[in-house]
Amino acid sequence: MNTREIMNLALKLAKLEEIPADSGIAVEGEEIKKVLFGIDMETPELLLAKEIGVDCVISHHPKTGSSMIDFHKVMDVQIDKMVEFGVPINKAQKVLRKKVGKVERGMHVSNYDRVQSAAKLLNMPYLNIHMPADKITEEYVQDFLNKKFKDEPKATLKDVVEALKEINEYKDAPAGPVIRVGGEKDYAGKIAVLMAGGTNGGSDVFKAYFEAGVGTIICMHIPDEVKDEVENQNIGNVIVAGHMASDSIGLNIIIKELEKRGLEIIKMSGII
Repeated sequence: MNTREIMNLALKLAKLEEIPADSGIAVEGEEIKKVLFGIDMETPELLLAKEIGVDCVISHHPKTGSSMIDFHKVMDVQIDKMVEFGVPINKAQKVLRKKVGKVERGMHVSNYDRVQSAAKLLNMPYLNIHMPADKITEEYVQDFLNKKFKDEPKATLKDVVEALKEINEYKDAPAGPVIRVGGEKDYAGKIAVLMAGGTNGGSDVFKAYFEAGVGTIICMHIPDEVKDEVENQNIGNVIVAGHMASDSIGLNIIIKELEKRGLEIIKMSGII
């Protein structure tokens, strides 16, 4: 396979028609047979890849080039997600705007060339697959929980955490699902799994979901200031499923398909 074929496979699995702004191929490669694949792959991992003789390095998180600088551009898909859960589209756009600006300003000052220049000097094919994997995870977990609690309107947060731990990546994770807002005996209500679209949308986005009827948000991570603000809102609950574990769900689905096509995949850097 080549880097383009690897990317296209990930897009197909995620039901995407084009490469999202937070993903991309920094260094093209052909005749790839052995891949080093991890959640955060930078210059040290590129040197390791060269040492052990792989043909390509794949990172989940964007660490270089346009996928890093343009990371904020994928956040607009969160508007569609909010609308799906009953948030008016005009409100969805406004509550997300502040966080998009913050992310753009943060990435604008980053050293976007560091990793891709190292990959080029090492002549090591390098790509990152972010939103496709996150979208696969989001849909997988949402479908799993919808089926699990279809006929259980009084499911509690404890029930949801225990259900999540039935998924291998969460069961085996050192940092697995945990309740961050709410208590074990609190009713979960309507569950929204939010794991795609760049990064956490912030407290205003969470509040919009709660005001639209969502009872519990399940996400990969939540900053302390957002957690505190959501607690003060006193509307809904938040379960943090675990960052590396959640990333691993979508990545493992992609990896499984790559292995079916004959690639040898060496997993590292957070993939469970």
